[in-house]
Amino acid sequence: MLVAGLSATVLATGLTLTAAGPAAAASCPSSASPVIPGAKAHWTLTCSGSTLKVYGWVEDTRADDHCAFVSAHSGNGGHDSADVCGWGNRTNFDMAFPRTKTAEVRLRIAD
Repeated sequence: MLVAGLSATVLATGLTLTAAGPAAAASCPSSASPVIPGAKAHWTLTCSGSTLKVYGWVEDTRADDHCAFVSAHSGNGGHDSADVCGWGNRTNFDMAFPRTKTAEVRLRIAD
């Protein structure tokens, strides 16, 4: 019984991490192409002078009345986001953060 409960906890934790998508601080240049249930995205981080640019696209991949959402939190405290709703829809984004070369970018499903 205890083993079954621990397995369920581990499984539930794994599903939560998958639904939220992995996030880690990245620096330029770098890119990622995360896929989670209901969403996929691609982004690239580049630096020009002292400005970090995060650009790419996000796509809603499931007809479930939820939206796909990409958020970026820069190393200097800045924040920006992009979202798209509707199965098969995709939107491009282009974010700029001055005075930093790092950001944590995350793909998730928004309620």
